[in-house]
Amino acid sequence: MGNFEPQYWGTRHNIGFRIVNALAEDGGVSFSEARYGAVARLRVKNKELVLLKPNTFMNLSGRAVRYWLQKEVIPLDNLLVVVDDIALPFGTLRLKPKGSDAGHNGLKDIQETLGTQEYSRLRFGIGNNFPRGGQIDYVLGKFDGEEMAVMDEKMKQAVEIVKSFCLSGVQNAMNQYNNR
Repeated sequence: MGNFEPQYWGTRHNIGFRIVNALAEDGGVSFSEARYGAVARLRVKNKELVLLKPNTFMNLSGRAVRYWLQKEVIPLDNLLVVVDDIALPFGTLRLKPKGSDAGHNGLKDIQETLGTQEYSRLRFGIGNNFPRGGQIDYVLGKFDGEEMAVMDEKMKQAVEIVKSFCLSGVQNAMNQYNNR
């Protein structure tokens, strides 16, 4: 998940797009503009992944997700939403098979549009180092130097988790990566 406009690139709230970009780069594929977003197709062993960066703004991502699930006939079990999470310390990667939106408006829109919370999500912790009332500025702010120093390593880990999810399912990927 992320916002497609250039001013959002590099912000904490756009970490989902950053991870999807890292996955595409790792697989040597590029995105092309399509309905409701930028799409890339990637093969990981015997699986085809459809990578989507919605252009509907983050808080309206549900329409894009629903469209591509239907267009590609993708079962809900195979959906993985990559999203930022202020409840997790920076760099913590947590895979979940379902759950609430936890106050994230993008997840809320997906849940309302799909009519369920029963889809997997990979949450990337961005921390919550902001003063009271400063959440919007924080999530729309850029990562600091210390965070950027470990970003490449965190992107590699996130790519591994996504591949594991695709190849062995959410439970096996959770067992392998959530306790790291």
